[in-house]
Amino acid sequence: MRNHRRAHALAGAGASLALALVLVLARVPVAAQTAAPLLVDSSWLAQHVNDCDLVLLHVGTKDDYDAAHIPGARLISEEDLSTPHDMAKMATELMLELPPVDQLRAKVASFGISDNSRIVVYSAPKIAVQSSTRIIFTLDYLGLGDRTSLLNGGLPAWTRAGKITTTQATTVHSGALTARAPKNVVADAVFVKSLAGRANYKLVDARAPVFYSGTAPSFNAAMGHIPGAISIPFSEITDNNQLIDREHVARLFQAAGIKQGDTVVAYCHVGQQATAVLFAARLLGYQAMLYDGSFQDWVFNAHGPVEK
Repeated sequence: MRNHRRAHALAGAGASLALALVLVLARVPVAAQTAAPLLVDSSWLAQHVNDCDLVLLHVGTKDDYDAAHIPGARLISEEDLSTPHDMAKMATELMLELPPVDQLRAKVASFGISDNSRIVVYSAPKIAVQSSTRIIFTLDYLGLGDRTSLLNGGLPAWTRAGKITTTQATTVHSGALTARAPKNVVADAVFVKSLAGRANYKLVDARAPVFYSGTAPSFNAAMGHIPGAISIPFSEITDNNQLIDREHVARLFQAAGIKQGDTVVAYCHVGQQATAVLFAARLLGYQAMLYDGSFQDWVFNAHGPVEK
């Protein structure tokens, strides 16, 4: 009888422990359980395209969205997630700046994105990958980076794989995003000027080599790059089909002298092209930051010299 009671007590304790474990796991936020792969292919997306929590973002114009998009996708552009600007006021208005975080969060939620969404971003035909990586950078800034993926090769890769498209617009209901502090992935000119005294930080110029070398002028006829910057052109991140190969970008970063443990701080003309380099940096496991104002801010606001 005594052994029977002991066994019964142990069984009861085991059941209580199991119940406690279930309750603890139930309190773990969904976002903390598994991270989405940063780069996915058409086969992966085809297996998940009907997932109830999947949000597809088609980066492009209304015309190309109307012509063909992946079923369920909703149209988005860089301008949707940027501070409005006037191209005629380039010397006084930065062209691709992040809006105030509350406004940005509300705009992102309007695309049907919630805390538990899995987000896949892809480029329309003739839309360069840096337009998509700018969207991905912005989502990472809001804390959604671990839930966001890039479709490698964009819509052209999807259609080459024989996957279906549609012309039917997606009905979108606003999502719900928890207000939280943005991720520390944005650098300003003061931080950039301090990099010379910071160990394990690499400043990367993502513009075409002719701008880095000073062969061609940039804003205000400035010739060259921010002192201390190394060159990794954004155009080297993808091949001619806008495909990213991890081994290829690993060789690029190694050749540029970027080592394990480094933080990559990248800039370009206005903060778009550099996001392709930052995406590659994240793919390789590096910490990554964007100088959002980029060369436009550096030159027009006279933050420092330019060197060849």
